[in-house]
Amino acid sequence: MPVGIEAWITQIPPVTRSWLLAAVLTSLAVQCQLLTPLQLYFSPKSAFTNLQPWRSLTTFFYFGTFSLDLIFHLFFFMRYSRMLEESSFAHRPASYLYLLTFSAVLLLVLSPLFNLPFLSSSLAFVPIYVWSRRHPSTPISLFGLVTITAPYLPFALVAFSWVLNGTWKAAAGDLMGCLVGHIAWFIRDVWAREMLGGDSVLSEPPPFLQRMMGDI
Repeated sequence: MPVGIEAWITQIPPVTRSWLLAAVLTSLAVQCQLLTPLQLYFSPKSAFTNLQPWRSLTTFFYFGTFSLDLIFHLFFFMRYSRMLEESSFAHRPASYLYLLTFSAVLLLVLSPLFNLPFLSSSLAFVPIYVWSRRHPSTPISLFGLVTITAPYLPFALVAFSWVLNGTWKAAAGDLMGCLVGHIAWFIRDVWAREMLGGDSVLSEPPPFLQRMMGDI
């Protein structure tokens, strides 16, 4: 069994794999009481005024305690993040990491408006949204009950998260992720290519990151 799990993990593209492992290890650390959510959440005051900058990173790794909601978010994040990294960003891990980093910065800027201390589910919805816009005609079967086309997938998952948690506020982070995903997709696929006629500093990673990640 360990050999099978190790083989499965190594088949996941590097950026998705690193994020998934960080999220699982963070939840395990909280579950084992090695860390508390109070040490991980993000707020501008805690991160910058109180000089605790790690919160700008840990907020993207903590999906909550082990629950059905945690499984839901990790499953769909891993599925569509992996598909996006293997298709649109194949052999370009720096470009995918740059997309997620750009999205994470936007989420940090917007988080005070939504009063969201944890942004993991929001960032997880970014690759789901971008993948859905890049595969607009792909049919998706939701739990074997209904078939929709890919662009409706993020909103169907937001609605399911709402039902799962029982309150609309619980889905606010997912909606915020859809908003940032739309901005990221628009900058890369519409603004940069159709309006500028090529890549820009907002759509492509800097050369040093490409060299570090092996893109060039």
